[in-house]
Formats: sequence, C-alpha cells, structure tokens
Amino acid sequence: MAMIDPPRANVPEAVAKCKSAGIKVIMVTGDHPITAAAIAKNVGIITEDVAMKMQSGEETKTAVVNGTTLKDMTPKDLDKLLLEHEEIVFARTSPQQKLIIVEAFQRSGQIVAVTGDGVNDSPALKKADIGIAMGIAGSDVSKEAADMILLDDNFASIVVGVEEGRLIFDNLKKSIAYTLTSNIPEISPFLFFIVLSIPLPLGTVCILFIDLGTDLWPAISLAYEKAESDIMTRQPRDPIKDRLVNERLISLSYGQIGMIQASAGFFTYFVIMAENGFRPSELIGIRKHWDNRENMAVTDSYGQEWSYADRKILEYTCHSAFFVSIVIVQWADVIICKTRKLSVFQQGMNNWVLNTGILFETALAAFLCYTPGLDKALRVYPLRFWWWLPALPFSAV
Repeated sequence: MAMIDPPRANVPEAVAKCKSAGIKVIMVTGDHPITAAAIAKNVGIITEDVAMKMQSGEETKTAVVNGTTLKDMTPKDLDKLLLEHEEIVFARTSPQQKLIIVEAFQRSGQIVAVTGDGVNDSPALKKADIGIAMGIAGSDVSKEAADMILLDDNFASIVVGVEEGRLIFDNLKKSIAYTLTSNIPEISPFLFFIVLSIPLPLGTVCILFIDLGTDLWPAISLAYEKAESDIMTRQPRDPIKDRLVNERLISLSYGQIGMIQASAGFFTYFVIMAENGFRPSELIGIRKHWDNRENMAVTDSYGQEWSYADRKILEYTCHSAFFVSIVIVQWADVIICKTRKLSVFQQGMNNWVLNTGILFETALAAFLCYTPGLDKALRVYPLRFWWWLPALPFSAV
C-alpha cells in the first residue's frame, strides 16, 4: 500500500506565472531530498533531473540541498549557492535553518516572502519581509507572526495577490502622473505675470475649476483601468529606484506633458490677445497700465483705446480660454496615462469610467463658459468656437 498527497492542480500554473514575473520560488521542507525533488519537479519549481546531471558531471542551474549539508555551510557558501543556482530545493531542514535561508536571501538584497503553517515556521515568518500563514491549517502562533493570512491555503492565491498588487501600483502611478501635469500650466501663468509683467493669463477661480472639477473624474477613473497584458511578465520593480513617485514620473509630468499643456494655454492666450489688437510684444511690461483703474485709455497695437472694464472682460475671457486649453490637452494626457508599458491600441479604450470622464470634463468646461450669469458671478466668459481650436495641435502632440 502506498499513500500520496498530491499538490493542487493549479499550483504548477501558479509557479510558472511566478517565474515569468521574475519571482524566484524556493522549496524549504522537512521531507527527504528525493521526495522534495520529485514534488518540486512535479509543480515546476525545478525543471532539471538533478541526479542525472550530477552523475554526468554537467553544470546545472538546479540544486537540492540537504539540511545536513546546509549545516556545514558558511554564510559565504550559502550566499554563493543562492547566487549560482536559479532553482533550489532545501530538504530535511530545521526551523533554525529556515531562518538562516531567509536571512541569506535578504543579504543579497531580495524581498523575501515565506509561507508556513506550523509553530516551527514562526521565526522565518517573522523575519521575512512578507510572512504568509495558512488560514485553515495554520497554527495560531504562525498567524500571529505572519503579515498576512491565506484564507484558502492555496498557493495560487498568492500569485493572484501579486498581480492585483502590481495593478494597484500601476494605477496609482497613472493617477498621480495625470494629476501632477496640470500643476505646470497652473503655476506658469503667475510666473509670466510677475516676470514679464503681462496681464494675468489664468485666474485662481479657473485653477479651482481644474483641481476640484474637470480633473477629478478622469483621475479617479484610472483606478478602474484593467491590468496591462504584460503585467505578470515584467521583472519585479527596484524598491529603491522605482517608487510610487520617482524622477521619471516627475520628468514626464512636469518636464514633458506639463510643458506642452502650458504651451497650449499660452498659445491660446496670445491668439485671443492678438485677435483683439494686442500683439505679444506689446503685452510685455503692460501690466502696470493694464491694472490701473484710473487709466481708461490703454492703446493696443492698432491705436485703439481700451477702458479698464473692457480690458478686464478681455482678460477674463483669456482666463476661460486658458482653462479650456488645459482641459483639451488633458484629453490626451489621460489617454497617455492609461498605460505604462503598452500602446493604447493594445490596451484599448474599454474603461468606460474614463471615457465618461473625458465627456464630463468637456461638458463641465462648456457649462462653466456658456451658462448665463457665471460671467458676473465667477468671471468666466463665453468663448467663440474657434478659440477652442488652438489647443488641439498640442493635444495631438
């Protein structure tokens, strides 16, 4: 009579997913080395026949290490073993040796996750970066030592958790990147206002419309984005360099997309000013006269005189146009932020929360510009249709 306790049917697929995602799966067990190697080969943890490789003298990327052998190893020997072999099985190990193995991986700079269910596993669970206890078969001690509890005792659930964690991290980065971009076109008008002494291109009320109105729905909608198809084939991120907000994200949001948005706003601003008689060269240094309530005859490039009230109406119209320009360029920005690695044509436009968000921000901008009475209440003036168009080429870029 013989007895066998086979692994679950979905474990080999889960192990294969881990390997494709750059996660090294190591077996640490108290079983006999022959038994451990057979089970490890069955689920895909090791892919080579170790015994035959050793008999033929061939080099192998796989190692089956007995607890007795491990006991005689120095820390340097163990570090070398972990470095030279991709597939490792530790058999006949003691609880103390499990802890030593965890510490060895951590010395090499790895993020270590350990699963266990017994009291003896508690030291390794506690030491690991992520200790995972079994919810059904696990002891109370192991559950207390662990960082998380696997409710169904299924290894495949860990892989699902890794995929979900990567998706959440990706979507947070996308949302942050989208939100940060509008900071440049919101700040730069005030810098130009101070440095070049031009009429203010964008007012504080319009900035509030962007931050509390048009940007909210699209930013939240990125949390509903589905995982990119390559999410479980990427290597694990560098915990030091690839943080949630890093230099690359700042460079993209501020140095590239933010600058394009600011350029779109200023281009629209100068177009409207020029159409009304104020060429860009004439605007520099004009602020002192422009904001003077007592000066009722500021002349434009064609000699026309502008009263204080007429000048302010033109300025507030430019505020509305600058605001609309940012909204138009944010159409492209949210589509750019949909993906981190793949093309938008590969990802598709199936996130209808995002699609509706684009329509919402456009409708809100139109509502604010064209609703009667808001010109007096919020100083948002209606725009001619063609004043929506100058920002479109910048959105296409």
